[in-house]
Amino acid sequence: MTTKTAQIPAPDTSLSLAAPKVALILAAEVLFARDGIEGASLREIAAQAGQRNHHAVQYHFGSRDSLVQAIFDYRMNQMESARGAMLAVAEAARSLADLRTITEIIFRPQIELIDEFGDHSYAGFLTAYLLRYQARRFGQFGERVAPNLARTLVLLRACLDFLPEHVAQRRLVTACFMFLNILVIHTRDNGEEGERFEDAVIDTLGQIVAALAAPLPAET
Repeated sequence: MTTKTAQIPAPDTSLSLAAPKVALILAAEVLFARDGIEGASLREIAAQAGQRNHHAVQYHFGSRDSLVQAIFDYRMNQMESARGAMLAVAEAARSLADLRTITEIIFRPQIELIDEFGDHSYAGFLTAYLLRYQARRFGQFGERVAPNLARTLVLLRACLDFLPEHVAQRRLVTACFMFLNILVIHTRDNGEEGERFEDAVIDTLGQIVAALAAPLPAET
């Protein structure tokens, strides 16, 4: 049974990190999305974040890789409250085993992650991140996984228990690319192309569910 999910709360904007680190994270997200993770200059990131110290990234994070992981962790933590609320609604409706519901919980909170320019630069960053960080274990996208995301991934794996581990992971990554592509294309919901953003989201989520649930090909 598919249930209507909860209205997604706005991302948690409380900053648990020091302000300069957050500024660097947000500046790096925009520049990594624009120039690629290896293409963006650490000096330019520091300047974009308003830091006079050209080596601010190295000072606060130590390395490019650590900054990349910090962006991922920061955004995952911002989506925790939204996922928690959606999980509670799904649990009350007894729909935690419904693939469409779990897919919505994974992907819809990403819509609310808007940068200072009104764009989904996070989508561009995460696309580059997924291309760079590849793992065969299901749900492995970094060193740490936020609790509500971890729970949702466990529920998703249960829905895909007919798939081998590496196939389930490959399909999940492919699903991520499908959804992120919609955010990149519709980075500003101006409706100029004749398709409402929400219509594109609904259609893409349907495609994702179909792709995730597709039966394995028969062995020849």
